[in-house]
Amino acid sequence: MFDRPRKTFARILASTRTEAGDSPERRAHNLFEAAAVYVSARAEDDQDRIDEAVGWVSPEALSFGVSELACRAVVALARERDESPRTVARALLGLPAA
Repeated sequence: MFDRPRKTFARILASTRTEAGDSPERRAHNLFEAAAVYVSARAEDDQDRIDEAVGWVSPEALSFGVSELACRAVVALARERDESPRTVARALLGLPAA
């Protein structure tokens, strides 16, 4: 029952620390890369990739990256559909037209 919150907390702690023993080959991930992996993993229901992306950046950074990705996706889809971003966002969420 407490396994998932414990793992999440452990990942958050690990993401805030820098390990002195980290190898030079270990590549740092930026928040936009983490957001892209996180959102695509959520869409594919891939819990392992979700967990991996959560550990790359702080929760606040991940939240910002996901928000930025959502904004960019809505704008791109609105341009493709020749509609307003508001109309597209409401349609994606299943809300009635305003």
